[in-house]
Amino acid sequence: MKRTIVGVAVVAGALQLAVAAPAQAAQKIDPVKVLKSELARGKGVNVRATAKVTYSAAEYISTTLDGTVEFDARGARAADTSQNLSYSKSLLAKMAKVSPRETETLQHSPVRVLSSGRVSYVSGAVVQDALPEGTSWVRYGGTDVPSGNLLLDVLEPATLKALMDHRASWSGGVVKGTIKPNELAKASASFVARYGEQWKKSRTGKISYALSLSAGGRVERVSVKGELPFDKGSVRIESDTTYTEWGRQVTVLLPLRGEVIDQPEVKDEVPAQAPALWS
Repeated sequence: MKRTIVGVAVVAGALQLAVAAPAQAAQKIDPVKVLKSELARGKGVNVRATAKVTYSAAEYISTTLDGTVEFDARGARAADTSQNLSYSKSLLAKMAKVSPRETETLQHSPVRVLSSGRVSYVSGAVVQDALPEGTSWVRYGGTDVPSGNLLLDVLEPATLKALMDHRASWSGGVVKGTIKPNELAKASASFVARYGEQWKKSRTGKISYALSLSAGGRVERVSVKGELPFDKGSVRIESDTTYTEWGRQVTVLLPLRGEVIDQPEVKDEVPAQAPALWS
C-alpha cells in the first residue's frame, strides 16, 4: 500500500408478468450515464462514511467522514469534510515506539479537511498548537480529493463502469460483485493515485462490493470489503458510504494564502502526512 499509517439486497417476487416488468425495465438504466449527467462544475453531493482498516485483530484504525464533494466532468473536484480517526491501543503502542510525538498528535480529532486537486488544508486540534498567529490551516501536498470510500471511487465514471462490468448480480436496485485490485487499477485512476502503480501488475487481493441504486440510477450507497497484501500478511479494508442530495449547488472555498502555512514549515510539530484517511 502507498500509505503505511495511513446493503441488504431486496428480492422482488415475480409472481406475475405485470409485476416483473418494472424490475426488468429498471435494470436498463445505465448508472454510468446517470453519473456523467450529474458531473458538472458547481454541483455536488453530500457524503457520509465509516471505514475500518485492520492489520491484525488488535491493530486497526476506525474513521468517519461527513461532508460535501464538488464535481467537475471527471468526478470529485474538491471536498469539504469533517473526519475522525480512532486507533486501537495496540496499534498506538506500536506507532509510539517509532514516532512518539507524532502518535500523540494524531489522537486529536476531529479534523476539518478542505481538498482540491493534490492539495489538502487541515485544521483542528491536531495542528492547532503549531499554527503561527493569524493562520488556521496547514497545507499538505500529494493528497487526494476524498470521494467517501477508501477503495471504490464511485464518483469516477471509469470506476463505476468497472464495478458494473464485474457485477455478479443486480436485483431490487442492489448491484453486487467482486473485483481484483489489478482489474480495478486498470480502470480507476483514483485507486492507483491512492495505493500505487504496483497494483496494475499484482494478481493478489480481492474486493467485494454492494451498490445501492435509486430508481433513477444514482448511487445511494456503496459497501466494500477488501483484502490486500500488506507487508508479510494482509490488510482488511471495510468502507461504507452513503450519498445524498445529488445535484446540489456546491462551491468549496479554499483558505486565503495568509491563513495557511505549509507542512514543511512546521514539520516537527504536525503529522508528516495529512492526518486523515480520506486525503
